[in-house]
Amino acid sequence: MKCHICDRPVWSFIDEKTDITYYSCNECEYIFKAPKNYQDLSDQKIRYDLHENDENDTGYQAYFQRFLDFVLPQILEVKSALDFGCGRSTLLAQMLNEHTIACDAYDPIYHPDTLQKGKKYDLVVSTEVFEHLHQPKEMFESLTEKLEEGGYLALQTQFHPKDTEAFKKWYYHQDPTHIVFFTAKTFKILATYFDCDYIGDNGKNMVLLRKRIKESV
Repeated sequence: MKCHICDRPVWSFIDEKTDITYYSCNECEYIFKAPKNYQDLSDQKIRYDLHENDENDTGYQAYFQRFLDFVLPQILEVKSALDFGCGRSTLLAQMLNEHTIACDAYDPIYHPDTLQKGKKYDLVVSTEVFEHLHQPKEMFESLTEKLEEGGYLALQTQFHPKDTEAFKKWYYHQDPTHIVFFTAKTFKILATYFDCDYIGDNGKNMVLLRKRIKESV
């Protein structure tokens, strides 16, 4: 078995409580569940439908505000954005609109027909999406292709503890729709593969990258 991110050999461990096998890469710190535990969109939708994401709820608004407080002070000259994997709610897109950033919202389950082919953005945001992805490296590349040169990619997903026993006790992997897990180092390595500069992270669950501007010949 090889790592989905860096193609290096991985090692495995088992969570005794669930009997689920996990594969871990020492090189890029990526961890993934055995593929037999992956769920398709119809199975994931059953769980997503249980989420109570009320756009008028102040706690839900504060959740996205923390993300914007991390991202917005670090970006320049951003006029357009895409919220990729927004879920049922378009609250984050609305909040970006309030910051004079025209934001489209897309979700493969709830808003599947909103992507405009070939459209590029100054900013792509994706919150609590990457932990669900069967092919995170390919999705990372796809999102960078939606960016203008010099555009920003801002992601939120919980960084896993870098200790096997701590990982087993960690709440985040217990969600059956959460199948892949990252650290800041994983995203730093992805950045090198797809011509992005790693701007920074919050040490917990948020990263910001920027697509490099190609030098003119």
